[in-house]
Amino acid sequence: MVLPAPNLDDRRFQDLVDEAKRMVMRKCPEWTDHNVSDPGVTLIETFAFMTDQVLFRLNQVPERLYVKFLEMIGLRLVPPTAAQVPVTFWLSSPAVTAVGVSVGTEVSTARTEAAESVVFSTCEDLWIVPSVLTRVVNPAGDVTDKLRMGTSFPAFSPEPQVGDALLVGLDVAVPRCVVRVDIGCQVTGVGVHPDHPPLVWEAYNGTEWVRCRVGQDTTDAINTDGWVHVHVPAGHVTSVIDGESAGWLRARVVEVDDEYPTYHESPVITSLAASTVGGTATAQHCDVVEDEVLGQSEGVPGQQFTLGRAPIVASGLLETTSDDGWVPWTLVPHFAGSGPADRHYRLDGATGVVQFGPAIREPDGTVRQYGAVPDQRCTIRVRGYAYGGGRSGNVGRGAIRMLSSSIPFVADVENLDAATGGVDGETLDQAKARGPILLRTRGRAVTAEDYEAITREAAPEVARVRCVTAGDDDADAGSVRVLVVPTVAQLDGRIEFADLVPERQTLARITDRLDEVRLIGTRVLVSPPKYRGVTVVARVIARPRVDRARVRSEALAALYGHLNPVTGGSDGAGWRFGRPVQAGDIHALLQRVRGVDMVEDVRLFGANPVTGERGDETQRLDVDRHSLVFSFEHHVKVEDH
Repeated sequence: MVLPAPNLDDRRFQDLVDEAKRMVMRKCPEWTDHNVSDPGVTLIETFAFMTDQVLFRLNQVPERLYVKFLEMIGLRLVPPTAAQVPVTFWLSSPAVTAVGVSVGTEVSTARTEAAESVVFSTCEDLWIVPSVLTRVVNPAGDVTDKLRMGTSFPAFSPEPQVGDALLVGLDVAVPRCVVRVDIGCQVTGVGVHPDHPPLVWEAYNGTEWVRCRVGQDTTDAINTDGWVHVHVPAGHVTSVIDGESAGWLRARVVEVDDEYPTYHESPVITSLAASTVGGTATAQHCDVVEDEVLGQSEGVPGQQFTLGRAPIVASGLLETTSDDGWVPWTLVPHFAGSGPADRHYRLDGATGVVQFGPAIREPDGTVRQYGAVPDQRCTIRVRGYAYGGGRSGNVGRGAIRMLSSSIPFVADVENLDAATGGVDGETLDQAKARGPILLRTRGRAVTAEDYEAITREAAPEVARVRCVTAGDDDADAGSVRVLVVPTVAQLDGRIEFADLVPERQTLARITDRLDEVRLIGTRVLVSPPKYRGVTVVARVIARPRVDRARVRSEALAALYGHLNPVTGGSDGAGWRFGRPVQAGDIHALLQRVRGVDMVEDVRLFGANPVTGERGDETQRLDVDRHSLVFSFEHHVKVEDH
């Protein structure tokens, strides 16, 4: 129940006018014309209007006091988080010298008439290192000499087995680079499925083989002449294998489903070469300020300075001048553990306010300084902070195509994955709703609401959180399951199912935070929820002289947008946990699509988004209590009258 706010003065415009007229009748009985046409009444109404505005502002005081109370208990607006995405820089030709892409390099989406470009900045330096092939090893042994002499050799065993590998050694390690492996292949009836090949590429990081992402593969899994783009992970190092030192990559035979063919004979390699054609760096949706001077210190406790840009998504290095040069300070969440000599400061990410430690009078009358005070007249600056973020950074795959400034030998840039993690900052209304929960929990998780609130504080980039307590659903006694739905990129409401798996770093951060605040003996499991795939097959009748292709496109967009675990449902806040999908709701949804005259038929099918298998037709698709729906390949047929 919401407590009623006090109304400090409930008089309104007409009340003020009537009260003034009554006073005129008592004080000035000779004034008898009280009609609205009288100039005196006009003046009364004018002053009544002005007084009404003053009373309105007076009644806003409780709201302001409430906000100030939230500040007193330590509540701060949660700043936005920046979306992140790996961005690949493609060279104009294979590298012959090292090409550097410095941290802070800006890339962006294309600007259109309807939307501004979305800018990303790289978070790390990238070196695209030239490389050449030096060693080749197949299951039979070293075949480097055969390669140099132009003699063909099998890639794997005569009858390839799972685990067979073709090792490719480079002269240097190429972490975060894209290696193009050119393969000349003699086809001997291999016949593997190019979309489901029994082959993976891996890189050696000194301790284990790590799977690589494979971009374009024109060889159809070593089945014809062509090349393979191998995206080497960051941990790649030069290692010694079988007495040979190289930056090792390998193509390894793996198992595939029975419905897809595997290797019956080994591909025969006639030529093999390698070169570096690009590199990948992580980029954030933000702008970077290299150096900003905040001002000079007055040498008193509790000083505050405001950064020129906000909200802040990545704090920089704060420094002050001294006789020995620039001195760094440490960012802390609060000053509770700070002493008078500790160079600590706080940063409000939502407003960009930098605060130094206050002086507090203790109960015994002494004054204690929490955190050091910058020396008087010393200069304060912040280097390398980033501002921006928000949900607009969750762009789709391939959206980033523009370089803000040219880089020698770099011809193109693209994101092979969708950007994820961008969340808008907390609004004042959301903070007011969180205030009572913060006051009640005080950093201790007891109820399901406590777990959800603390999870949102630990990972504001997640879209939805739901806590399943012991005895509910499949949660064991003494355990708590926290279900996390990440913020994902969407195109017309469509989501890649793989993007609904939260990042490992996010899950680890939530787990560590909940482990600090859980009750003793409580086991906490953080995971994504279960998803129930749903396929809608519908037939609609379009109105006369309407573009049927547009109607179909908008109908599909409506289905994907409504049956959406992140932004779907009737309120746009995501499909409600456990809510069933009913054909009647879909019928009403399609009927509202522009250009649809009549919905002829709606059919629902359960679907497994992993295997693609569909269930039986139904008019009501039930969803488990703590599960969500996922749209899987809807079909809409549009017909004329």
